Amino acid sequence: MANAPKMCFDRILPRDLARPARLVRGYRPGRDRAISLIGKQWVNGSTISISFLDGTQEQKEMVRSHAPEWTEYANLHFQFTENPVAQIRVTFDASDGAWSYVGTDNLDIPLHAATLNLGWQDEGVILHEFGHMIGLSHEHQNPGGGMQWNEARVIADLQGPPNYWTEAQIRHNVLDKYSADQLHGTEFDPESIMLYAFPADWTTNGFGTEENEELSEMDKEFVRAATMYPRTAGPADDDIVELRVSAATSASIGQAGEVDEFKFEVTSRGAHVIQTTGTTDVFMTLFGPNSKTVKLAENDDSGAGRNALIRADLTPGTYYVQVRHYSPIGMGDYSIAIQR
Repeated sequence: MANAPKMCFDRILPRDLARPARLVRGYRPGRDRAISLIGKQWVNGSTISISFLDGTQEQKEMVRSHAPEWTEYANLHFQFTENPVAQIRVTFDASDGAWSYVGTDNLDIPLHAATLNLGWQDEGVILHEFGHMIGLSHEHQNPGGGMQWNEARVIADLQGPPNYWTEAQIRHNVLDKYSADQLHGTEFDPESIMLYAFPADWTTNGFGTEENEELSEMDKEFVRAATMYPRTAGPADDDIVELRVSAATSASIGQAGEVDEFKFEVTSRGAHVIQTTGTTDVFMTLFGPNSKTVKLAENDDSGAGRNALIRADLTPGTYYVQVRHYSPIGMGDYSIAIQR
């Protein structure tokens, strides 16, 4: 082919350049749809501020018009502002392709620098890049996907126009797959907005993909599911249950969408284990110290059966734990305990 398709490329932080592949206990293929890197999600219900570092009025209006479609399904809010140091800073550099940092990685970027670029622009590209911004990964790098790459052809095409990528860039952005333990989600979605169009001769099995310009039903379902941004609210501060180290606390998710919130005090630095027990399939998130919005860790099934377990080295302060059922409609009893 004369020209390869225009491709989005990942912007990643140095700490994520090398992530070991591991098998995780409790991993169950086919449970989720679409993929998102673990630890990149914004706090559920967050308002994300967005500003433009340059661009025409028409370019800006296209973003304002299309990007908020994600918030119709994900429990997030986009606030467009003139503040040049907003959390998300958009540019329109035609010489720099289309890209975005993933999820909360955006918060680690120097405030003078862009976090998302739209070197070319239409509805599909805007939705794709803002999908990265809220924490979604490239669907073609799904470990459960069916992409059997003709590596030589992919490399030859992407080294030419309009991308001019190195082989290392091509392997990172196209050929390499994430390991299952890095991700929320496993089932490949050929209609995902996070999947770009690939010609059939880029694969050994003649499997090509179409240009996706809209959010797929799986995209919508995934971002509003329990592992991402469900439309549930945590309890008021007065309802937060205090946990004691080395003591189990009984709890129950008594209605669909309920979020249980706990807190505990750490008086001296040390390794802590927070885990649930019981037959209820729960998902647990840890925040702190002294913050209900700074996420430290999250877990689904690292404990016994379908229980959650988090190991963390904690410094003195107050920590918060949120527990919800894995399924948005699930309910059941469980216990939670902290050990050190």
